[in-house]
Amino acid sequence: MKEDQKNFVLFAVIAALLLFAWPAVTHWLFPQQQAATQTVNGKSVKVTPGATPATDTPAALRDRAVVLADSPRVAIDTPSLKGSINLKGARIDDLELVKYDETTSKKSPPIRLLSPSGAQGAYFAQFGWQGAGVQAPGPDTVWQASGAKLTPTTPVTLTTKTATGQVFRIELSIDQDYMFSIRQTVANVGQAPVQVTPFALISRAERSKDVDQWAAHVGPMVVANGAAKDINWADTESAPTQMATTGGWVGYSDHYWLTALVPDQRVPVSLQHRGTAKQTYQADYSLAEPLSIAPGKQVTYSSRFFAGAKVVKLLENYQNKLGITLFGRAVDWGWFEIVEKPIFYYLDWLFRLVGNFGVAIILLTITIRGLLFPIAHKQFESMARMRVVQPKMKALQERFKDDKQRQQQEIMKLYKEEKVNPLAGCLPILLQIPIMFALYKVLLLTIEMRHQPFALWIRDLSAPDPATILNLFGYLHFTPPSFLAIGVIPVLLGVSMFFQMKFNPAPMDEVQKQVFAIMPWMLMFLMAPFAVGLQLYWITSNVITILQQQWLYSRHPVLKQSMKKEAPAK
Repeated sequence: MKEDQKNFVLFAVIAALLLFAWPAVTHWLFPQQQAATQTVNGKSVKVTPGATPATDTPAALRDRAVVLADSPRVAIDTPSLKGSINLKGARIDDLELVKYDETTSKKSPPIRLLSPSGAQGAYFAQFGWQGAGVQAPGPDTVWQASGAKLTPTTPVTLTTKTATGQVFRIELSIDQDYMFSIRQTVANVGQAPVQVTPFALISRAERSKDVDQWAAHVGPMVVANGAAKDINWADTESAPTQMATTGGWVGYSDHYWLTALVPDQRVPVSLQHRGTAKQTYQADYSLAEPLSIAPGKQVTYSSRFFAGAKVVKLLENYQNKLGITLFGRAVDWGWFEIVEKPIFYYLDWLFRLVGNFGVAIILLTITIRGLLFPIAHKQFESMARMRVVQPKMKALQERFKDDKQRQQQEIMKLYKEEKVNPLAGCLPILLQIPIMFALYKVLLLTIEMRHQPFALWIRDLSAPDPATILNLFGYLHFTPPSFLAIGVIPVLLGVSMFFQMKFNPAPMDEVQKQVFAIMPWMLMFLMAPFAVGLQLYWITSNVITILQQQWLYSRHPVLKQSMKKEAPAK
């Protein structure tokens, strides 16, 4: 039994290491390198660094309201967005997400996603052209608008005419959510043919305030050639990242928010990310081949721009209905997506059914433990058989103590004769590891869980328990260090884990006994910084396990008798 328990512990540790460390290992072993040229539709396309112009950098910052009042604007008004379009430079540089607040406070302002150049946290999108033999509009061009407000039912067209005889138009429309549609048209009313290259860019004056984590990427992101790639901020500062592709997109992923330039998915383009030592950043694309326009003719190029919340079903709807390559990968599911998505969809369905995410997590836990119950039953049967054969196994160990190989052979023979599987007890725990990790990722990544209350003081299941004991639940005005920020929910987790382990048969090895005695309280500290929703899942799972153990002990009294015999030795 001692050797079996060691095998189990070793097996569980290896499984956990594989689960949590594998993404970092694969990133280290198989880094993605980008070549100077790439193949698009059978042709080798050269990527030219800096083909899209860089945006201006104001010398001094001013109040946001002052900056907004400095230029003529077209209002944006949808059920999901409020803001404006800057007619100077044709920039979408003023957006609030009206459905999402910064905090759980009732007086909290909405999330501000985009801000104009010259204001704190400047972050905007711009659309334009480059060309030969043509004077293209620039960042100082003031456009004429066809209307005063952009809504889902009233598109707006921006128009300007340059000295070389070309008329430029940008037709803007928007849906009920976060997707802008852009049609860039150039009419050549001059006497000579011209060539133009449409481009679009996202400029960001600083890094995201969200923390980039190994489990949740924050920063530059690109989809090219059928693959999604997360890029570090620092990598774009040292050298531009360029990719040639047909189909894909480029932008910036915050924890819950996304901006993405989506070029025409049928036309070859060059996607690019770049940064500077001052930590200003730009994502952009330009066409791989310029568009030729004969005198008296016009060309139109269509693209899209997403600016909003990373709602899972909405992103997948855009991916499927609009044909945007891997748009759903804006949510950083990682390599464990096959488990995470079913849990998310089931949890989301439960939430819509009961109206409370905490209750939904409890129902999810009951469902999972119900599905795993047959396996848990077999685990207890195996443990009962192991107790029965324990005296025989000890006799074999004593008989062949000088011949370890023969000892192992005889023990394996005993297992076979008694139909005992020493690893059967590992399976429920090993199945719980991916489920726990998947739920952790779901709570961490998905905006559907953000700011969802449960009961009493728990107002956000995606955040740690705010009722920390060390500062008397907030009555003492100081913030404990993260490793001491133990709330009520983590304490309940430790207590539930203690009672669950108390009902387990005691290990034969003294060292393992000590480890298992300390483990509940170690987990209490380790889990405190995690989302309350994950802790709620674990507490519920522990309670269900205790109830299952009581019932299973009644079915396998040999285990209960063993526990009573072992009790005095504790």
